[in-house]
Amino acid sequence: MTRISEEQVKHVAHLARLAITEDEAKKFTTQLDAIIGFAEQLNELDTSNVEATSHVLEMKNVMREDKPVEGLPREEVLKNAPDKHDGQVRVPSILD
Repeated sequence: MTRISEEQVKHVAHLARLAITEDEAKKFTTQLDAIIGFAEQLNELDTSNVEATSHVLEMKNVMREDKPVEGLPREEVLKNAPDKHDGQVRVPSILD
């Protein structure tokens, strides 16, 4: 008994905008059926004592501590700005 039909394979290929031949549809049907069979074998495992996880490996924060630091002086920041006024960068208006 197959778990996936050739028509379903063709439908998925159509949704993915893939052009497949009849031979490819038959080949993919066999391959996908085998993949589904392997996945169904996982249902036979006893997982009652396995703790649910969101990651296989233990995750830890690898970011540096957030500490306030002194920024660049305003003059240094604005020295390459093409248009500035009163210590701020001027940009073209986007609203009418």
